[in-house]
This record gives sequence, C-alpha cells and structure tokens, in this order.
Amino acid sequence: MITYTLPKIFTSLNRQPIFSNKRFLLPIILLICLLYPPLRQISMAAMSDAFFQVSVFVAATLFIYYFAIEKLPQLELAYLNAKSPVLELSFAAFLGALPGCGGAIIVVTQFTKGQASFGSVVAVLTATMGDAAFLLIATHPLDGLKMMCIGLIVGVISGYLVNIIHNRDFLVPPVKKTQQTCNLQYNKAIVFSKSIWKVTLLPSIIIALLMAFNIDLNQLGITANDAITAFGAGMALFAVVTWALSSKGKSYQQITSEEDSPKPPSKLYKVLQDTHFVTAWVVASFMLFEILLTFTGIELKVWFSHFAYLAPLIAVFIGFLPGCGPQIIVTTLYIQGIIPFSALAANAISNDGDALFPAIAMAPKAALIATLYSAIPALLVGYGLYFYGT
Repeated sequence: MITYTLPKIFTSLNRQPIFSNKRFLLPIILLICLLYPPLRQISMAAMSDAFFQVSVFVAATLFIYYFAIEKLPQLELAYLNAKSPVLELSFAAFLGALPGCGGAIIVVTQFTKGQASFGSVVAVLTATMGDAAFLLIATHPLDGLKMMCIGLIVGVISGYLVNIIHNRDFLVPPVKKTQQTCNLQYNKAIVFSKSIWKVTLLPSIIIALLMAFNIDLNQLGITANDAITAFGAGMALFAVVTWALSSKGKSYQQITSEEDSPKPPSKLYKVLQDTHFVTAWVVASFMLFEILLTFTGIELKVWFSHFAYLAPLIAVFIGFLPGCGPQIIVTTLYIQGIIPFSALAANAISNDGDALFPAIAMAPKAALIATLYSAIPALLVGYGLYFYGT
C-alpha cells in the first residue's frame, strides 16, 4: 500500500529546503510559463507533445529492454576476460552500443581494476550513445539501429588502433577500494509515481498510438482535444517534478545524469526513473525551442540550414559534456528535423554519457585522453556523412 503523500515527499526529501535542489528550476519555469497567458497554450502544447510523442514510447521501450535483459543474463556479465584483443574490444563496443550507460560503466569499472585495456575504454565510450539511444529507438527505430551499428563498428576500430599505439595497461590507475554511495530518499518519489503511472499508462499508450498513426483527435471534439492536451501537459509536469525529487540536484552530475538503481533492484522503478529523466530533458528542449521562437523569432532549423557545416562540430563539442542530459537535447533536435543525421552521429560517437562520471572520479587522465580520442572518429564520421549528404 502506498502510504506516502506528495506533501510528505516534498518536506522529507533529504530534510533540506526543496529549492536548494537545482533540478527544481525546470518545473518552476514550466509553472511560470503555464501561468503566463501569452505562453500558456504554447507551453501546454509543447509539454503534451513531449509526453505523448516521446515519454510514452520511451517507457514502452525501456520495459521491453529491461525485461529482455532479465531473459538474457549474459548481457549483464561484468566484462569478458578476453583471450583475444579483438574479442575484448568487440565485447566492450557491444556493451557500449547497448542503450543506456550501464555497459559503458561496466567497462570503465573493469578498467580501473586493471581487468580491461585502455583500448576497450575508448571502444566502449566511442560506441555508447547513453540514454539518448532510448529516445532515438522509441521515436526512430531504424535510425536507432543504424546508429548502434555505426557505434559498434567505429568503437571496435578505434579501440584496436588505440591498443596498437599504447600498451594494454596504459593509464590504468592503482587498484584501490572505492566507496559507492546511493541516495535512497528518491525511492519515495518513485513509489508515489508508480501509483500514478498504473492508472495513466494504458490511456496514455492508446492516445500516443492514435497520434502516431496521424488520427485526427479533433474528430472527438474541441473539448476532448483540449482535455487530452491538458492531460499530456499534466503528466509531463508530473514526470518533471518526480525527476526533480529523485536527486539532491546540487552538482552538475546530479543534474545531468540518471539516478542510481534502486536497492534492491527493481525493473519497474528503473523504467520509471529513466522515463522521468528523459522526459525532463525532452520537455526542456521542447520549451526552449518554443520560447526562442516566440520571443526572438529565431528558427533553429533555418539557422542550422544556413550553417549546416557547423552542425557536426557543435555536436561533437556538446558530446564532451558529461551526462546524458545534453545528449538528449541533441537527439531531440534531430527528431524535430532541426539537425541532420551527420550531427547526430558525431554527437553519439563523441559523447560518453554517464560513464564519464566514474571515469573522471577513478581515472581522470584516462577519461580525458579517451574523450579526446573519441573526438577523432566523431569528426571523421560526422563530416563523412555530412559530405555524403546525410
């Protein structure tokens, strides 16, 4: 039985003032936009679109993914103690190509223990797209599969070349005990959200599918259409608030990375927290575009079309930022048709997702050099696709 109430969640989380959490800047901005009459309809439409066009399908994709992982436990093996350099690099790149950051974190952890080569770190960080992969697969599955294959191939080649240049134990840090911490307070917010999702998931999926098949919901009447928009906006706001409550939100890492897995592990809670995380960044992207267009008249699609040659380079620089949040923004730009696939590919190869955080903490020099190495194939692939016309 769910015994938590929303007021209790707000007052008990970490026993700190709620507004010390920088994540709450986003729901506060959303509320201001909803209360400001000139932006109210635009905000509701953008938030509703983010929920029905992205969040619902991301949740469905995550359910399939995590239940598949349970049926295929070999995908969760810590790391293949490879007898062949090619097998080692191939497995590392494969783990990186899997959606999410779990595979990349596994390889980075094994590297810090001296059980993986530096080339495998480059391979996995080059191949990974982080949580942005869930967003791409849910909305553009063929492009998602294409990007996973590109990341896998480029990751293996990059790791192989790096291992030729450097010894296997290059930059391996001294083995030491590491202490992992986990903020368990966020479970209260996830538990509360579970009861909401149980009621709203099925109707949300039905509405999202109707929209995906281009069925005109205006046929249901203006009142029904407005109710659907309000429902989608409300669910988006709920997801964003839950995301804000799921972390202390004080550091850059706590703001831009996904939360620790629940203890004990729970597929359902993991699906919910990842869905909230992706929703928050997608909503932020949608709202940013609408506000820029409303107040400045700037159309990012037109700007990128005039300076298309800069898109892959900009995407690579964004990829240098740790965490999955900034990378979700790039993927959202691609989904909305603002940037080309070449820029998406450049970002996917250069970004390291959440795996860069443990790498920086446990092997900072290796993390820096591996990130710089990943920029080379990112630029080559990005501009190769750009001049190819993709």
